[in-house]
Amino acid sequence: MGPRHHPGLLRPVLLCAAALALPLAAGCSAKSGASGASGEKDAKPASIQRLAERTGCSLTGKRKVKDLEQGNCKTAQGRYVLLSFTTDQGMNAWLEEAKPWGGAYLVGPRWVAVSEDKTLTTLRKDLGGKIVYGAGHDMGGMNHG
Repeated sequence: MGPRHHPGLLRPVLLCAAALALPLAAGCSAKSGASGASGEKDAKPASIQRLAERTGCSLTGKRKVKDLEQGNCKTAQGRYVLLSFTTDQGMNAWLEEAKPWGGAYLVGPRWVAVSEDKTLTTLRKDLGGKIVYGAGHDMGGMNHG
């Protein structure tokens, strides 16, 4: 638990770490309540490019690996990271790996936006989805959960 002097700089590092851990988590995750979901590709998920267009963002720092695509946005709404996944299982595994690091996540069908509460609330108007929180969500020193 290092210093929190620059949480804006730490978040992308943590996201990358979580993204790199995804293949391990996907291979090892056996959650009860999976209700027999195979995690196979069903419908094509929204691309981060399409999500960015819906929020008025020009993506920067785009990265793509086998199971996910990630890009950064900065608009009048705030700074945020968009992720798109090829499977529900991959998205759920990524969230399980990311949540221990804290933070707030706007979660939709096989996509996630990561930012501050205020920004996610605004993005939700354009993208839909549900806001969920990581462990020890304490953006202002207050622990909400």
